[in-house]
Amino acid sequence: MEILNIKRLSFTYSGAEAPVLKDVSFSLAPGSFTVLMGESGSGKSTLLRLIKKELSPRGKSEGEISLLGKPVSELTPRESAFAVGFVAQLPEEQIITDRVWHELAFTGESAGMEDALLRRRVGEMASYFGMGDWFRKETDTLSGGQKQLLTLASVLGTEPALLLLDEPTSRLDPVAEGEFLSLLERLNREMGITVLLATHDPTRVLGMADRLLYLEEGTLLYHGTPREVCARFAEEKLPVLPTVARVWHRLGKEGECPLTLREGRTMLADQTYRTPPVKELPRGETVLEAKALCFRFAREAAPLCDRLSFALHKGEHLAVAGGNGSGKTTLLRLLGGFLKPVSGKILLEGKPLQKYGGDLWRHRMAYLPQEPAALFGEETVGAEYLLYCKNKGIDPAVAKETAARLGIEHLWERHPLDLSGGELQLCALGRLLLQQPGILLLDEPTKGVDAFAVRRLEAILRELTAKGTAILTVTHDLEFAGRNAHTCALLFDGVLTEPRSAEEFFTQNRFYTTDLSRMTHGVCATEEVFYQSIE
Repeated sequence: MEILNIKRLSFTYSGAEAPVLKDVSFSLAPGSFTVLMGESGSGKSTLLRLIKKELSPRGKSEGEISLLGKPVSELTPRESAFAVGFVAQLPEEQIITDRVWHELAFTGESAGMEDALLRRRVGEMASYFGMGDWFRKETDTLSGGQKQLLTLASVLGTEPALLLLDEPTSRLDPVAEGEFLSLLERLNREMGITVLLATHDPTRVLGMADRLLYLEEGTLLYHGTPREVCARFAEEKLPVLPTVARVWHRLGKEGECPLTLREGRTMLADQTYRTPPVKELPRGETVLEAKALCFRFAREAAPLCDRLSFALHKGEHLAVAGGNGSGKTTLLRLLGGFLKPVSGKILLEGKPLQKYGGDLWRHRMAYLPQEPAALFGEETVGAEYLLYCKNKGIDPAVAKETAARLGIEHLWERHPLDLSGGELQLCALGRLLLQQPGILLLDEPTKGVDAFAVRRLEAILRELTAKGTAILTVTHDLEFAGRNAHTCALLFDGVLTEPRSAEEFFTQNRFYTTDLSRMTHGVCATEEVFYQSIE
């Protein structure tokens, strides 16, 4: 019996005119691992939530969704809760209790599990997930990776037949992402749990997947094995093509499309290279500088900045990598004037930051937070843009032009909270660009953003740096950093390593590096330089 069977599913949100899903049909075999892809707003999250009855959005649904041979609509709340596990992008939205051990026990307690079995189940889960060192910690003290592992473990307490995951690694650093996906693969292979995972970045999961689904504007455009669908991506020259497959296509290789980095290294064994050209780094005037910056949230806490120093130059794009909880967001908030350092100086164009007061508009910096919804207070995106223009004396036509540059004109009349994560991220960036800032501080700008939108974002950022805008990005998206940053640095133990060129940074790193650098190992890092270096 198929675990999941969907026939001719269409769905339209309440108050919307157009359906977000259109005539979608597919099925999942027991023990299968399926990856779901598509642009922001293509209907991925909606589809997952329709399968999980308790999370179904309001609207008009047509077609059929059957779980274990029974229509989802006929499942009791208990049947649905136990048959389908759901892991969201934000673990904070799912964690209920204040202690790790209690979170693991919560599901069993709610189900009335006897004490002896519950204790054994909790101990078993904590051991399998490697939680021994943080079993009794408070949940709000955990790193992002630990929180997501805890969410996954808690969901598995119901022993679900089907596990749904909506962008579960989008906020994790590369090391934590690898650990999470490795564990997910074990659960699928060793325990036979059927997995349906939605993602914008498929490179690390396609090697463990059986099927790949691709949604375009609510329609299931491609459905097949990962190799079959990636070959179609290559034919259509879509930017969603994973790194290994993209190199395969660029080199004109024949045979099966490779998916894993191991297959990529084998593919490149007969290639010859020449030394890539050395790029000249932007070294204009210093626009932002930190000198011996120190900061901690509490006297007894470890410092998130420990005599941290660096300089950002006009026209430079500096990307900062680092693990979850390393202090990347804190650094941006210090530089933007939202937090006050314990000691040290922040200089904006040679002048102490505190001399500018609290108005970021006046001292030429714009800050994109991890939660971009905080930038919106109006009922629609367009109303927010126009209000800002009115308050700042900007021609309203600039608002429309900015939306067009980002490809978000169709979101003009939408409420910000009704947007997908990627759509909201782009709209928030557009709101900041209305300021025409000299310095952009970006906190995970590609989080939840699809490959098409990322390419639009990249073009705009390159245009900005060419005109002299300085950009400081903190990110887990090392592919984005490798393609776009001039310089990169690693934040660890309160100290920022000396910024180096992107090529030098990624070719010398072994863990915090791009997939392309892993595949070529010491040849070069960015795609542009790699392709130029192939003879």
